[in-house]
Amino acid sequence: MDFQLKQRGRASMHFLSDLAVATGPLKAKIDADLLARGLDDGALADDLDERMLQVDAALADSSAAAALAMLGEYSGVNHGRVAAAAFEEIEAEIKPRLQALTQGPTTIEPLPGEARPDYFDAAWIHRTTGGWDGHPYQGFVHGELIHRHYVARNYPGDIYAQRREILSVLPRRDYSRVFEIGTSSGNYTLQIARTFPDAEIWGCDPSPRMLEQAQRIGNENGFKWRLFIGSGEKTGFEAGCVDLVTSYIVLHEIPAEATRAQLREAFRLLRPNGDVLFTDVTRYAALDKKGVRWAEYTAINGGEPFWREAASLDLAAAAREAGFVDVRSEGFRGGIYPWFVYGRKPA
Repeated sequence: MDFQLKQRGRASMHFLSDLAVATGPLKAKIDADLLARGLDDGALADDLDERMLQVDAALADSSAAAALAMLGEYSGVNHGRVAAAAFEEIEAEIKPRLQALTQGPTTIEPLPGEARPDYFDAAWIHRTTGGWDGHPYQGFVHGELIHRHYVARNYPGDIYAQRREILSVLPRRDYSRVFEIGTSSGNYTLQIARTFPDAEIWGCDPSPRMLEQAQRIGNENGFKWRLFIGSGEKTGFEAGCVDLVTSYIVLHEIPAEATRAQLREAFRLLRPNGDVLFTDVTRYAALDKKGVRWAEYTAINGGEPFWREAASLDLAAAAREAGFVDVRSEGFRGGIYPWFVYGRKPA
């Protein structure tokens, strides 16, 4: 959807994203401070909780660490509020367009087998004020304003291209029905539909507000998506009804047991020779001690309560336990992010 923010809203969003860019030199200075205090990777504690305390104590007098903490707290608390305020400036002119896009071939309905999971309301993920359903137009606020004017401006690479390119991992192009878990505001769904134009697209998410934005994207593009309110752990669909089950950067926002449940449900839903492709954040096992510490610091301060257990989960083992074969769990194109797990349901 094409739209223009007002000058104040755009400037406020860009100011916050520029703060994130400004933290780069601070992180380099913090790493230098740790080395100066003798904390190279070999000296860091093996236990992660001990390591976090060890680093905090070493950085007690670090001005760079204090500055990073201040900027991170400001951004964490305010990015959702600033985006909501930017939306309010254009609400009168864009609201009729948003309402019109709820009409069309893309539909929303409850998943027949699921209630809202308890963990969904346990925290405001990303510290988004009110959580994913905290604003009547939170799907638009998050999917368009925060994603495009905050995340995408300081993210290394094209976050939308990544969603399309990860699908190249899959061995087939003839999927007749695809089920996406964690549809959110529909950015990955759109790439699935463009990559597999002949496939029927189903998607689910626990947040009605996020799905409303996905519905707008589907209707704007004339897609007949079926969207369902639910987490994808126990859908109630009949077994063997889809060819591909996939998700993109969702697993770190749910408990590890929910991921295992989604893999089990994916196996049940897939037809023989069907595929699963889940993408998520870098595994802690692929990072050195300093890298894990930075990831943990970002998660704690960024409102990610399930990050550690998600990033510590052996996705390959979990996929095999669910029954999948030909399992691969690795960083995309030889990197460490995004990380994916692929598996096939045997014939």
